[in-house]
Amino acid sequence: MIDLFGIIKIELKQILLPIIYIILGFIIYKIIKRIIDNMTKSSKKNLKNHQYQRVNTIKMLLLNIIKYVIYILVILAVLAVYGVNVSSLIAGLGITTAILGLALQDLAKDFIAGISIITEAQYEVGDTIEVDGFMGEVIFIGLKTTRIRNYKGATKIIANHNMDKIINYSLHNSLAVVDVSVGYEHTPEEVEEVLNNLSNNLKGQIKEAKGNIQILGITDLDDSGVIYRVTVEVDSMKQYIVERYLRKEIQKAFDKAKIKIPFPQVEVHNGK
Repeated sequence: MIDLFGIIKIELKQILLPIIYIILGFIIYKIIKRIIDNMTKSSKKNLKNHQYQRVNTIKMLLLNIIKYVIYILVILAVLAVYGVNVSSLIAGLGITTAILGLALQDLAKDFIAGISIITEAQYEVGDTIEVDGFMGEVIFIGLKTTRIRNYKGATKIIANHNMDKIINYSLHNSLAVVDVSVGYEHTPEEVEEVLNNLSNNLKGQIKEAKGNIQILGITDLDDSGVIYRVTVEVDSMKQYIVERYLRKEIQKAFDKAKIKIPFPQVEVHNGK
């Protein structure tokens, strides 16, 4: 006689156990992710910005690896439920890996490149980089791809093995440079006195600045005015914010000192 109860029991086992394994894998990943998130959050207070970026990058890579490991374990557990000899399968993984390595060379290159990017600190999450003319902030580094988002919000996804020609703008401080034109009727001493006073007044007021404002003096003699250059070393990629701020403060200082910023003029002579 056919044991209907036994058949139903086996079928239920084959249906329910895979679902349980998948749910367990999901829960385990979420628990590990929360633990790692809490560890990195607590370290944020004690680390500098660039150091925290590196910790955040390693966290992403670690979670990536854990996710793939859980995937494999869940798949093996599900296969065991359906009667697959998992031990033989694991033993044969060496040959299978070699075959897959040949078939998936680009994927293997991506994994190796991803590990190299992290260990060599070529760039990290939060860094501003440029790849093939696309410039933006690194928002994700995985074992296979890197994601970069530009200031317009567009995100570019690049395979890690293609990340070989990179310009990293976040490794060192940036330099804010402001060139300002002044009318020829003002003496260099008069202009530089105003700029030096402004530099002294702004000490400690620019939070992005990494040093004092430098007045480099005259850099060019233009058709309508004398060009003076002002610079200051700032946090990486903060030069545009500081340059806009400096231009506003320079204009206010010049207006107060009655120093004219010239505009292009054309003299027309009536030939008679």
